[in-house]
Amino acid sequence: MTRERAHSAWKSAEAIKTISDRVIGIGPFGIGLDGLLTWVPVAGTVYSVGGALFLLAEALRAGAKPMTLMRMAAYLVVDSGSSAVPVLGSAVDFFWQGHLMAATALQKDIEDRHGAPADVPLKKRARKKAGSKFAH
Repeated sequence: MTRERAHSAWKSAEAIKTISDRVIGIGPFGIGLDGLLTWVPVAGTVYSVGGALFLLAEALRAGAKPMTLMRMAAYLVVDSGSSAVPVLGSAVDFFWQGHLMAATALQKDIEDRHGAPADVPLKKRARKKAGSKFAH
């Protein structure tokens, strides 16, 4: 797998996690399209499953490790599968940031193998450099 392809996948994962779960950030919590659309029948499921499939496709193209793929799939199954339960499932989907967690897992995998994209600020990276004043 080329470093450029992996870095492209890293940036795609960043876009999905922002759109899906962090359009509005309130401290450690965030709300995005995935949480908002969960209350719209069919649209929420279509978006959630579509985002999940996109993330998994990017992980495969980036050559993610099998354990990373399994972790991502678990996060995404909870995220997309919760919508099958009326009302309670929508509440779980609203608060469960599965796309964000799966995207971060992919980004960490890419950073471990290829490093982070050079043009990504330290605060956006999934893994902070040891000893950095921003590594908290």
